[in-house]
Amino acid sequence: MESTRKNRQLFLDKEFVATLALAKEGILSPVDKLMNKKEAQEVAQTGHYKGKPFPFPFIIAPSGEKNRAVLTTAYQGEALDFVVDGKIKGTIIVDEVFDVDREKRMEQLFGTHDISNPDIKTFSKRLGDIAICGEYTLEFDDIKLTKEKIARAKEQLGAKNVSAIMLNAKPFHRAHERVIRITLEKCDMLVIFLLKPYRQDVMSFELRLRALQYFVDNYLPKNRVLIVPFENTYLFSSYKNAVLDSICAHNFGCNRLILSQNHSGIGTYFDKNETKSILDQYEDLEIDIELLAEFVYCNECKTLVSTNTCPHGSHHHIKYHGQSLLEILKAGMLPPAIFMRKDISALILSELFPNRFENIGKIYDAIFPNSGLIETHDEREFYLELMRLHQTTSLT
Repeated sequence: MESTRKNRQLFLDKEFVATLALAKEGILSPVDKLMNKKEAQEVAQTGHYKGKPFPFPFIIAPSGEKNRAVLTTAYQGEALDFVVDGKIKGTIIVDEVFDVDREKRMEQLFGTHDISNPDIKTFSKRLGDIAICGEYTLEFDDIKLTKEKIARAKEQLGAKNVSAIMLNAKPFHRAHERVIRITLEKCDMLVIFLLKPYRQDVMSFELRLRALQYFVDNYLPKNRVLIVPFENTYLFSSYKNAVLDSICAHNFGCNRLILSQNHSGIGTYFDKNETKSILDQYEDLEIDIELLAEFVYCNECKTLVSTNTCPHGSHHHIKYHGQSLLEILKAGMLPPAIFMRKDISALILSELFPNRFENIGKIYDAIFPNSGLIETHDEREFYLELMRLHQTTSLT
Protein backbone atom coordinates (compact mmCIF):
# COMPACT_ATOMS: atom_id res chain seq x y z
CA MET A 1 0.00 0.00 0.00
CA GLU A 2 1.57 3.25 -1.12
CA SER A 3 1.22 6.27 1.13
CA THR A 4 0.63 9.62 -0.60
CA ARG A 5 2.76 11.39 1.98
CA LYS A 6 5.40 10.51 4.53
CA ASN A 7 3.46 9.46 7.59
CA ARG A 8 4.90 8.44 10.88
CA GLN A 9 4.80 4.71 11.43
CA LEU A 10 3.60 2.08 13.91
CA PHE A 11 5.43 -1.23 13.72
CA LEU A 12 3.10 -4.22 14.00
CA ASP A 13 3.32 -7.93 13.24
CA LYS A 14 1.07 -10.03 10.99
CA GLU A 15 -0.95 -11.22 13.97
CA PHE A 16 -1.95 -7.67 14.91
CA VAL A 17 -2.94 -6.94 11.30
CA ALA A 18 -4.98 -10.16 11.01
CA THR A 19 -6.78 -9.24 14.24
CA LEU A 20 -7.63 -5.79 12.87
CA ALA A 21 -8.82 -7.40 9.62
CA LEU A 22 -11.28 -9.62 11.52
CA ALA A 23 -13.04 -6.50 12.75
CA LYS A 24 -12.75 -4.67 9.43
CA GLU A 25 -14.47 -7.54 7.58
CA GLY A 26 -17.32 -7.75 10.10
CA ILE A 27 -16.27 -11.10 11.60
CA LEU A 28 -16.22 -9.62 15.12
CA SER A 29 -19.51 -7.74 14.63
CA PRO A 30 -20.92 -5.76 16.38
CA VAL A 31 -17.28 -4.68 16.74
CA ASP A 32 -16.12 -3.14 13.48
CA LYS A 33 -13.45 -0.77 14.75
CA LEU A 34 -10.98 -0.19 17.56
CA MET A 35 -12.68 0.93 20.76
CA ASN A 36 -11.97 4.23 22.44
CA LYS A 37 -11.31 4.48 26.17
CA LYS A 38 -14.96 4.93 27.18
CA GLU A 39 -16.13 2.02 25.02
CA ALA A 40 -13.34 -0.23 26.28
CA GLN A 41 -14.26 0.49 29.91
CA GLU A 42 -17.94 -0.24 29.23
CA VAL A 43 -17.22 -3.57 27.54
CA ALA A 44 -14.86 -4.57 30.36
CA GLN A 45 -17.69 -3.99 32.85
CA THR A 46 -20.67 -5.39 30.92
CA GLY A 47 -19.33 -7.95 28.44
CA HIS A 48 -21.50 -6.29 25.77
CA TYR A 49 -20.93 -3.79 22.96
CA LYS A 50 -23.80 -1.94 21.26
CA GLY A 51 -26.20 -4.21 23.12
CA LYS A 52 -24.63 -7.44 21.84
CA PRO A 53 -22.21 -9.90 23.50
CA PHE A 54 -18.51 -9.25 23.27
CA PRO A 55 -16.19 -10.75 25.88
CA PHE A 56 -13.49 -8.06 26.24
CA PRO A 57 -12.40 -4.65 24.91
CA PHE A 58 -11.15 -4.62 21.33
CA ILE A 59 -8.02 -2.48 21.45
CA ILE A 60 -4.41 -2.60 20.30
CA ALA A 61 -1.47 -1.31 22.28
CA PRO A 62 1.70 -2.27 20.37
CA SER A 63 4.94 -2.54 22.34
CA GLY A 64 8.36 -1.11 21.54
CA GLU A 65 10.12 2.19 22.19
CA LYS A 66 9.57 3.45 18.63
CA ASN A 67 5.83 2.80 18.85
CA ARG A 68 5.65 4.41 22.28
CA ALA A 69 7.42 7.53 21.03
CA VAL A 70 4.89 7.87 18.19
CA LEU A 71 1.83 7.14 20.35
CA THR A 72 2.78 9.60 23.11
CA THR A 73 3.03 12.42 20.57
CA ALA A 74 0.22 11.40 18.18
CA TYR A 75 -2.53 14.00 17.67
CA GLN A 76 -6.15 13.66 16.62
CA GLY A 77 -6.50 13.48 12.84
CA GLU A 78 -2.90 12.38 12.25
CA ALA A 79 -2.38 9.55 9.75
CA LEU A 80 -0.07 6.78 10.98
CA ASP A 81 1.06 3.91 8.77
CA PHE A 82 1.01 0.29 9.92
CA VAL A 83 4.33 -1.30 8.98
CA VAL A 84 4.79 -5.08 8.92
CA ASP A 85 8.17 -6.59 8.03
CA GLY A 86 9.27 -3.34 6.45
CA LYS A 87 6.15 -2.90 4.30
CA ILE A 88 3.22 -0.53 4.77
CA LYS A 89 0.11 -2.68 5.33
CA GLY A 90 -2.39 -0.08 6.44
CA THR A 91 -3.08 3.40 7.78
CA ILE A 92 -4.98 4.66 10.81
CA ILE A 93 -6.39 8.16 11.34
CA VAL A 94 -5.84 8.91 15.02
CA ASP A 95 -8.98 9.60 17.00
CA GLU A 96 -7.72 8.94 20.52
CA VAL A 97 -4.76 7.47 22.39
CA PHE A 98 -5.07 6.34 26.00
CA ASP A 99 -3.18 4.52 28.72
CA VAL A 100 -3.60 0.77 29.19
CA ASP A 101 -3.12 -1.17 32.40
CA ARG A 102 -1.05 -4.11 31.12
CA GLU A 103 -2.01 -6.46 33.95
CA LYS A 104 -5.73 -5.74 33.55
CA ARG A 105 -5.47 -6.23 29.79
CA MET A 106 -3.86 -9.65 30.26
CA GLU A 107 -6.54 -10.59 32.81
CA GLN A 108 -9.27 -9.57 30.35
CA LEU A 109 -7.89 -11.99 27.76
CA PHE A 110 -6.44 -14.81 29.85
CA GLY A 111 -8.12 -14.54 33.24
CA THR A 112 -4.72 -13.96 34.87
CA HIS A 113 -1.51 -11.98 34.30
CA ASP A 114 0.77 -14.84 35.40
CA ILE A 115 3.55 -14.88 32.78
CA SER A 116 4.53 -18.44 33.68
CA ASN A 117 1.75 -19.28 31.19
CA PRO A 118 3.52 -19.41 27.78
CA ASP A 119 0.64 -17.71 25.94
CA ILE A 120 0.61 -14.85 28.44
CA LYS A 121 4.39 -14.55 28.36
CA THR A 122 4.36 -14.27 24.56
CA PHE A 123 1.53 -11.74 24.58
CA SER A 124 3.17 -9.62 27.32
CA LYS A 125 6.15 -9.03 25.05
CA ARG A 126 3.84 -7.64 22.36
CA LEU A 127 1.69 -5.53 24.69
CA GLY A 128 2.48 -1.88 25.26
CA ASP A 129 0.87 0.54 27.70
CA ILE A 130 -0.69 3.00 25.22
CA ALA A 131 -3.67 2.12 22.99
CA ILE A 132 -4.81 3.85 19.82
CA CYS A 133 -8.19 4.02 18.11
CA GLY A 134 -9.48 5.54 14.89
CA GLU A 135 -10.64 4.65 11.39
CA TYR A 136 -8.16 2.44 9.58
CA THR A 137 -7.54 0.78 6.22
CA LEU A 138 -5.66 -2.48 5.69
CA GLU A 139 -3.95 -4.48 3.00
CA PHE A 140 -5.04 -7.95 4.13
CA ASP A 141 -7.54 -9.81 1.93
CA ASP A 142 -7.35 -13.31 3.47
CA ILE A 143 -10.46 -12.95 5.64
CA LYS A 144 -12.47 -11.29 2.88
CA LEU A 145 -11.65 -14.19 0.56
CA THR A 146 -12.72 -16.72 3.20
CA LYS A 147 -16.05 -14.92 3.63
CA GLU A 148 -16.63 -14.97 -0.12
CA LYS A 149 -15.70 -18.66 -0.36
CA ILE A 150 -18.24 -19.64 2.32
CA ALA A 151 -20.99 -17.48 0.79
CA ARG A 152 -20.34 -18.98 -2.65
CA ALA A 153 -20.44 -22.57 -1.32
CA LYS A 154 -23.71 -21.89 0.54
CA GLU A 155 -25.30 -20.45 -2.57
CA GLN A 156 -24.18 -23.32 -4.82
CA LEU A 157 -25.47 -25.92 -2.36
CA GLY A 158 -28.59 -23.98 -1.39
CA ALA A 159 -27.61 -24.61 2.22
CA LYS A 160 -29.91 -23.26 4.92
CA ASN A 161 -28.55 -25.12 7.93
CA VAL A 162 -24.79 -24.50 8.14
CA SER A 163 -22.71 -25.85 11.02
CA ALA A 164 -19.20 -24.85 12.04
CA ILE A 165 -16.35 -26.65 13.76
CA MET A 166 -13.15 -24.93 14.90
CA LEU A 167 -10.34 -27.47 14.55
CA ASN A 168 -6.61 -27.59 15.18
CA ALA A 169 -6.23 -31.10 13.71
CA LYS A 170 -2.80 -31.40 15.29
CA PRO A 171 -2.94 -34.23 14.39
CA PHE A 172 -6.24 -35.20 12.77
CA HIS A 173 -7.55 -38.36 14.50
CA ARG A 174 -10.53 -40.72 14.76
CA ALA A 175 -12.40 -38.66 17.36
CA HIS A 176 -12.31 -35.69 14.96
CA GLU A 177 -13.80 -37.98 12.31
CA ARG A 178 -16.67 -38.98 14.59
CA VAL A 179 -17.53 -35.36 15.45
CA ILE A 180 -17.50 -34.40 11.77
CA ARG A 181 -19.77 -37.30 10.76
CA ILE A 182 -22.26 -36.64 13.58
CA THR A 183 -22.39 -32.98 12.62
CA LEU A 184 -22.90 -33.72 8.91
CA GLU A 185 -25.97 -35.81 9.73
CA LYS A 186 -27.68 -32.72 11.16
CA CYS A 187 -26.84 -30.00 8.64
CA ASP A 188 -26.84 -29.14 4.96
CA MET A 189 -23.25 -27.95 4.97
CA LEU A 190 -20.30 -28.07 7.34
CA VAL A 191 -17.60 -25.42 7.52
CA ILE A 192 -14.41 -26.60 9.18
CA PHE A 193 -12.37 -23.63 10.35
CA LEU A 194 -8.80 -24.90 10.44
CA LEU A 195 -6.92 -22.79 12.96
CA LYS A 196 -3.98 -20.95 11.43
CA PRO A 197 -1.58 -19.93 14.19
CA TYR A 198 1.20 -17.37 14.01
CA ARG A 199 3.92 -19.52 15.55
CA GLN A 200 6.17 -22.07 13.91
CA ASP A 201 5.21 -25.64 14.70
CA VAL A 202 6.40 -29.12 13.80
CA MET A 203 3.04 -29.64 12.09
CA SER A 204 2.64 -26.70 9.75
CA PHE A 205 -0.74 -25.34 8.76
CA GLU A 206 -0.13 -26.65 5.24
CA LEU A 207 0.48 -30.21 6.48
CA ARG A 208 -2.60 -30.17 8.72
CA LEU A 209 -4.64 -28.86 5.79
CA ARG A 210 -3.39 -31.63 3.51
CA ALA A 211 -4.28 -34.33 6.04
CA LEU A 212 -7.75 -32.91 6.69
CA GLN A 213 -8.45 -32.33 2.99
CA TYR A 214 -7.36 -35.91 2.25
CA PHE A 215 -9.96 -37.22 4.70
CA VAL A 216 -12.71 -35.01 3.27
CA ASP A 217 -11.87 -35.93 -0.33
CA ASN A 218 -11.74 -39.67 0.31
CA TYR A 219 -14.23 -40.40 3.08
CA LEU A 220 -16.95 -37.72 3.03
CA PRO A 221 -19.47 -36.18 0.60
CA LYS A 222 -17.00 -33.39 -0.10
CA ASN A 223 -19.51 -31.06 -1.76
CA ARG A 224 -21.05 -30.58 1.71
CA VAL A 225 -17.81 -29.89 3.57
CA LEU A 226 -15.71 -26.75 3.23
CA ILE A 227 -12.33 -26.29 4.90
CA VAL A 228 -11.24 -22.69 5.36
CA PRO A 229 -8.33 -21.11 7.26
CA PHE A 230 -9.14 -19.29 10.47
CA GLU A 231 -6.76 -16.58 11.64
CA ASN A 232 -6.06 -17.91 15.12
CA THR A 233 -4.63 -14.70 16.58
CA TYR A 234 -3.87 -13.88 20.21
CA LEU A 235 -7.56 -13.00 20.80
CA PHE A 236 -8.42 -16.68 20.63
CA SER A 237 -5.99 -17.59 23.40
CA SER A 238 -8.54 -15.98 25.69
CA TYR A 239 -10.23 -18.09 28.33
CA LYS A 240 -13.45 -16.76 26.77
CA ASN A 241 -12.53 -17.96 23.28
CA ALA A 242 -15.69 -20.10 23.00
CA VAL A 243 -17.72 -16.87 23.08
CA LEU A 244 -15.50 -15.31 20.43
CA ASP A 245 -15.65 -18.50 18.31
CA SER A 246 -19.45 -18.26 18.43
CA ILE A 247 -19.47 -14.63 17.31
CA CYS A 248 -17.06 -15.34 14.45
CA ALA A 249 -18.87 -18.48 13.23
CA HIS A 250 -22.15 -16.53 13.09
CA ASN A 251 -20.58 -13.64 11.21
CA PHE A 252 -19.04 -16.05 8.69
CA GLY A 253 -22.59 -17.22 7.89
CA CYS A 254 -23.03 -20.31 10.08
CA ASN A 255 -26.07 -20.86 12.29
CA ARG A 256 -24.70 -23.63 14.54
CA LEU A 257 -21.34 -24.11 16.27
CA ILE A 258 -20.18 -27.53 17.50
CA LEU A 259 -18.00 -27.52 20.61
CA SER A 260 -16.61 -30.25 22.83
CA GLN A 261 -17.48 -30.20 26.51
CA ASN A 262 -13.74 -30.17 27.27
CA HIS A 263 -13.11 -27.17 24.98
CA SER A 264 -10.59 -24.89 26.68
CA GLY A 265 -12.91 -21.88 26.50
CA ILE A 266 -16.06 -23.51 27.90
CA GLY A 267 -15.15 -23.11 31.58
CA THR A 268 -17.56 -25.73 32.92
CA TYR A 269 -18.62 -25.22 36.55
CA PHE A 270 -21.37 -26.31 38.94
CA ASP A 271 -24.08 -23.95 40.18
CA LYS A 272 -26.73 -25.38 42.52
CA ASN A 273 -25.92 -28.91 41.33
CA GLU A 274 -26.36 -27.87 37.69
CA THR A 275 -23.56 -28.02 35.13
CA LYS A 276 -23.02 -24.62 33.52
CA SER A 277 -20.40 -22.96 31.36
CA ILE A 278 -19.24 -19.50 30.44
CA LEU A 279 -21.67 -19.66 27.51
CA ASP A 280 -24.57 -19.48 29.97
CA GLN A 281 -23.48 -15.91 30.70
CA TYR A 282 -24.04 -15.06 27.02
CA GLU A 283 -27.49 -16.47 26.25
CA ASP A 284 -28.06 -13.74 23.65
CA LEU A 285 -25.44 -15.12 21.23
CA GLU A 286 -26.92 -15.21 17.72
CA ILE A 287 -25.97 -18.81 16.99
CA ASP A 288 -27.02 -22.24 18.25
CA ILE A 289 -24.29 -24.02 20.20
CA GLU A 290 -24.12 -27.78 20.57
CA LEU A 291 -21.82 -29.26 23.20
CA LEU A 292 -20.63 -32.78 22.43
CA ALA A 293 -19.30 -35.21 25.02
CA GLU A 294 -15.75 -36.50 24.75
CA PHE A 295 -15.15 -39.47 22.45
CA VAL A 296 -12.90 -42.32 23.59
CA TYR A 297 -12.03 -45.85 22.54
CA CYS A 298 -13.46 -48.34 25.03
CA ASN A 299 -11.60 -51.64 25.30
CA GLU A 300 -14.82 -53.32 26.49
CA CYS A 301 -17.10 -51.93 23.77
CA LYS A 302 -14.26 -52.47 21.28
CA THR A 303 -15.12 -49.26 19.44
CA LEU A 304 -15.08 -45.47 19.63
CA VAL A 305 -17.81 -44.26 22.00
CA SER A 306 -19.15 -41.16 23.70
CA THR A 307 -18.43 -40.89 27.41
CA ASN A 308 -22.15 -40.08 27.81
CA THR A 309 -23.23 -43.46 26.42
CA CYS A 310 -20.48 -45.88 27.44
CA PRO A 311 -21.40 -47.89 30.58
CA HIS A 312 -17.81 -48.80 31.40
CA GLY A 313 -15.50 -46.87 33.69
CA SER A 314 -12.85 -44.42 32.56
CA HIS A 315 -10.17 -47.06 33.31
CA HIS A 316 -11.44 -48.86 30.18
CA HIS A 317 -11.09 -45.75 28.02
CA ILE A 318 -8.30 -44.87 25.63
CA LYS A 319 -8.29 -41.11 25.11
CA TYR A 320 -7.60 -39.19 21.93
CA HIS A 321 -5.03 -36.82 23.37
CA GLY A 322 -3.72 -34.72 20.51
CA GLN A 323 -0.44 -33.68 22.13
CA SER A 324 0.45 -37.30 22.95
CA LEU A 325 -0.32 -38.43 19.40
CA LEU A 326 1.83 -35.59 18.10
CA GLU A 327 4.72 -36.74 20.31
CA ILE A 328 4.44 -40.24 18.81
CA LEU A 329 4.55 -38.79 15.29
CA LYS A 330 7.46 -36.49 16.17
CA ALA A 331 9.37 -39.58 17.30
CA GLY A 332 8.80 -41.06 13.85
CA MET A 333 6.43 -43.78 15.07
CA LEU A 334 3.16 -44.93 13.52
CA PRO A 335 0.21 -44.34 15.87
CA PRO A 336 -2.06 -47.41 16.21
CA ALA A 337 -4.93 -47.45 13.72
CA ILE A 338 -7.53 -46.98 16.48
CA PHE A 339 -6.13 -43.47 16.89
CA MET A 340 -5.51 -42.40 13.29
CA ARG A 341 -6.15 -43.76 9.83
CA LYS A 342 -3.01 -45.43 8.52
CA ASP A 343 -3.08 -43.43 5.28
CA ILE A 344 -3.21 -40.14 7.22
CA SER A 345 -0.38 -41.26 9.53
CA ALA A 346 1.64 -42.20 6.44
CA LEU A 347 0.97 -38.82 4.84
CA ILE A 348 2.14 -36.97 7.95
CA LEU A 349 5.23 -39.11 8.64
CA SER A 350 6.42 -38.94 5.03
CA GLU A 351 6.24 -35.14 5.32
CA LEU A 352 7.87 -34.90 8.75
CA PHE A 353 10.71 -37.27 7.82
CA PRO A 354 11.54 -36.81 4.13
CA ASN A 355 14.35 -39.01 2.76
CA ARG A 356 14.46 -40.84 6.07
CA PHE A 357 15.77 -44.09 4.59
CA GLU A 358 18.89 -44.40 2.47
CA ASN A 359 17.39 -46.94 0.10
CA ILE A 360 13.63 -47.10 0.54
CA GLY A 361 13.12 -49.29 -2.52
CA LYS A 362 15.55 -51.95 -1.34
CA ILE A 363 14.00 -52.11 2.14
CA TYR A 364 10.50 -52.21 0.67
CA ASP A 365 11.30 -55.12 -1.65
CA ALA A 366 13.16 -57.00 1.08
CA ILE A 367 10.37 -57.14 3.67
CA PHE A 368 7.03 -56.59 1.90
CA PRO A 369 5.16 -58.80 -0.59
CA ASN A 370 5.22 -57.47 -4.16
CA SER A 371 4.05 -58.20 -7.67
CA GLY A 372 7.43 -59.63 -8.74
CA LEU A 373 7.99 -56.69 -11.06
CA ILE A 374 10.52 -53.92 -10.56
CA GLU A 375 8.64 -51.05 -8.95
CA THR A 376 9.46 -47.74 -7.32
CA HIS A 377 8.03 -46.91 -3.90
CA ASP A 378 7.95 -43.76 -1.84
CA GLU A 379 8.03 -43.35 1.93
CA ARG A 380 4.28 -42.93 2.19
CA GLU A 381 3.76 -46.37 0.65
CA PHE A 382 6.38 -47.77 3.00
CA TYR A 383 4.47 -46.58 6.08
CA LEU A 384 1.20 -47.95 4.69
CA GLU A 385 2.71 -51.41 4.18
CA LEU A 386 4.32 -51.27 7.60
CA MET A 387 0.94 -50.51 9.20
CA ARG A 388 -0.60 -53.48 7.39
CA LEU A 389 1.99 -55.72 9.00
CA HIS A 390 1.27 -54.13 12.39
CA GLN A 391 -2.36 -55.16 11.91
CA THR A 392 -1.57 -58.80 11.03
CA THR A 393 -3.12 -60.85 13.83
CA SER A 394 -2.27 -64.55 13.34
CA LEU A 395 1.16 -64.22 14.98
CA THR A 396 0.28 -61.58 17.57
